[in-house]
Amino acid sequence: MASIHALRVDEVFTALESSRQGLTLAEAQARLAQAGRNELTRQAPPAWWQRLGPHFRQPLAVLLWISAVLALLIGSVFLSGFIVVIALANGLFSVWQEYRAEQAMSKLEQLLPAQTRVQRGGVEQLVPAAEVVVGDVLVLAEGDHIAADARVIEEYGLRLNTAALNGEARAVRKTAEASVRGGLTEVERPNLVFAGTTVAAGTGRAVVFATGMTTQFGRIARLTQAVAETPSPLQRELKHLADRVLYVALGLGAVVFSVSLVQFRMDWPHAFLLALGLIVAVVPEGLIPTITVALAIAARRLAQQGILIKKLTTVETLGLTSVLCTDKSGTLTQNQMTVRELWVGGHCLTVSGVGYEPRGEFTPPPSADVGALLLAALLCNNARLTPPSPGQPRWSALGDQTEAALRVVALKGGVDEQRVNQDFPRAHELPFDARRKRMSTIHQPAQHPALCVTKGAPREVVQLCDTYWLHGEARPLDDTTRAAVLKANDDFARAGLRVLALAQRALPPRTGAYRMEEVEHELTLLGLLAMMDPPRPEVEQTVAVCRQAGIRLVMITGDYGLTAEAIARRLGMLTAQTVPRLITGAEVDEMDEATLQAALSDEVIFARMAPEHKLRVVTAFQARGEVVAVTGDGVNDAPALRKADIGIAMGITGTDVAKEAADVILARDDFASLIPAIQQGRAVYANLRKFLIYLFASNLPEVVPFIISSLFNFPLALTVGHLLAIDFGTDLLPALALSAEAPEPEIMSRPPRPRAQNLLDRKIFERAAWLGAIETGLCYSGFLLVFWRAQLSPFAALGLDLQAFATWGDSEIGVTYALAVTVFFAGVIVAQMGAAVTCRSELGKVRRLGVFSNRWLLAGLACELGVLSGLVFGLPLLGPLHIFSLTSPEVFLTWVLCYAPIVYLLDRARKSLKWRRGEAR
Repeated sequence: MASIHALRVDEVFTALESSRQGLTLAEAQARLAQAGRNELTRQAPPAWWQRLGPHFRQPLAVLLWISAVLALLIGSVFLSGFIVVIALANGLFSVWQEYRAEQAMSKLEQLLPAQTRVQRGGVEQLVPAAEVVVGDVLVLAEGDHIAADARVIEEYGLRLNTAALNGEARAVRKTAEASVRGGLTEVERPNLVFAGTTVAAGTGRAVVFATGMTTQFGRIARLTQAVAETPSPLQRELKHLADRVLYVALGLGAVVFSVSLVQFRMDWPHAFLLALGLIVAVVPEGLIPTITVALAIAARRLAQQGILIKKLTTVETLGLTSVLCTDKSGTLTQNQMTVRELWVGGHCLTVSGVGYEPRGEFTPPPSADVGALLLAALLCNNARLTPPSPGQPRWSALGDQTEAALRVVALKGGVDEQRVNQDFPRAHELPFDARRKRMSTIHQPAQHPALCVTKGAPREVVQLCDTYWLHGEARPLDDTTRAAVLKANDDFARAGLRVLALAQRALPPRTGAYRMEEVEHELTLLGLLAMMDPPRPEVEQTVAVCRQAGIRLVMITGDYGLTAEAIARRLGMLTAQTVPRLITGAEVDEMDEATLQAALSDEVIFARMAPEHKLRVVTAFQARGEVVAVTGDGVNDAPALRKADIGIAMGITGTDVAKEAADVILARDDFASLIPAIQQGRAVYANLRKFLIYLFASNLPEVVPFIISSLFNFPLALTVGHLLAIDFGTDLLPALALSAEAPEPEIMSRPPRPRAQNLLDRKIFERAAWLGAIETGLCYSGFLLVFWRAQLSPFAALGLDLQAFATWGDSEIGVTYALAVTVFFAGVIVAQMGAAVTCRSELGKVRRLGVFSNRWLLAGLACELGVLSGLVFGLPLLGPLHIFSLTSPEVFLTWVLCYAPIVYLLDRARKSLKWRRGEAR
């Protein structure tokens, strides 16, 4: 009911057909049967076998299936089975990732309490939270979880911790009065409480007006469900690549088959074998395994730094990030209020330490006057601190975060909590009231007058004071001192600090009940305490690195705008000296999409944002072509985390909902770990480019022989068996090693590449063509050298049957042709070794990366050379590989082994020329 907040208490009962005594049991059961249980519902996911189909029909998967069929056609059952296993593993892995993403909804359900207290028929009772219905009267006390959205009808100092819902660190005061003020969202209404939040302080009662999917939690659940999973940039790139490669392979195969049949009148098996070999040469069978390994290596490196990646493709998307939308509380800040400064007797002190750990120092050292202030901070306090435990590695607090901060600073100052509780037992409390903006506690020490301690907003408390504490005595609070106090308060507020004043009064003997107007006057001001939710220590440096890397940071918070601006400026998120534009959630509601997108061109801070507002902002950035990463830790962040290109959740302080909706989890809550995450993402992209250059350069000497053979009726220099031996036997190891290259030194000094930039661009094709042409020329030189040494023409080999390789040794031309093909095969492998080394850097020197820094590449090259030596100097493999033993090793040793250094040196010369022309990055 949208207007429930505007009704008076008696009107609320009428509208919800309830009463102060609550519903009767019969009425509650009837409503439960009609409206359903107070649970979050989910869309039924498809069965696992239904999910496999789309993954097996993707172009990259189709390439694998084609490769498997081709391998089977040439008789290689092992290779065919190997490819099928790769295709199945990729499909099953993707399905598993989808299943993990769906766990966000089950985690949402777990946040709701198992049981809750309600009043039914005038009797308080515990009922399962799932059986709460509209009209039930909830009984609320400190520490309780709220089971449903409800309207407050009665309260005594009731304050809620709503951080999980809106990200606000401080406890929110709740009242029972009607709320008719305009411009507020439902979450901001002071008389509404919401499912999933907790009672920080006070007691109260509230009547339920929404359950299950109609609650704020339910609305967030619907938003999260409605956000469809979209392919990552890498997945789109790979689909584009696979489409192009598939079309090129099939097109070239059809041309070769047709020309061979029509122009050279080959028999169709011979022509089909040529076409088949060309398709095998073009199809990158090792593409998916190599990319998977590259992503897995990067994910493993990040996991070692406490960065957990839920989807492998997320790693590469991290490198694309151009906008980082970050929450404030719990992400940029510790989500733990901390007293940073004190004002006592005209002097300011600073306090070190952050969070709830009671460890820190005062500068200058505290005086006796400071001790009086800290004693009052401990007395007028209802929060409790909890030390670290196996399940909670950090100090935590129960109750209002502001009061927890006061208790911590008192303990830092050496106040003995146990002794204070004994010497100053509490006799009464006047709870915090939004109209008074203060609270008071009354203590009765033995043999001394009762002591009233008051804390609250500085201006309101100072008005009640006529003295202030200085050098151990109360002195008159004159206008000059009063102005100094208010100036200190303003200075603290401008610095983004929240300020509380504390005062005390010795009470006369009690004659009746403690009444506010009789207690809270003629107070002695003890001082001011200024606190803030401190930034995480690593954030400022992280912000600086992000700006250097061309990543824009935007704060989206549920907190107040001025506080958010102060934090953003302190952390260096704001580049301009002018005041940034502050946009609230209410203003976002009034904007159309074009207006919202136009607003993103300016330096802007989003404050008082509800989940749907965050979702709209992320969508607007994406519509501008940005790759958006979103950080968060609360339930309210879940829809934006899901919608973002990269959702990043805090692992310790983050809610389970946020962690399940995110793609990346920072296990140590270390905001600085975003830097290595983005660095690894950019490195993955750079390594994929290196791999593709190596792949396409290697494909050229594999493809050209089939084209030359079909177009010019020249003897085929390579067979289908050779191609598979290269692609899976020797080519794969250097390719995998290239994917493991560490990030280059300057990788975070460049802006992110545009979302629209293709992985395959002109530079990749130019360099691949350059390297491929060198490799092809070298391989054909060795092929022709064998015929020249035998004083035979290569055209004499045209009559040999490729499918009858075992009979080649029956004639001189057959032996020569077999040796020439083997030399060509060996030359391709050796030339690729040189290409693998030079591909480590597109324009830079390999030496600056460290010649021995990639040990996997060195091991792969050594293994490749060892396997090749075993093949060409061992027994002839007369099967599908078509490899003939080299009886003239000097050809191999004196010429073929030179291919690798020749390829490297020629490419090194090209790089040097580009450096001189200023074309290097």
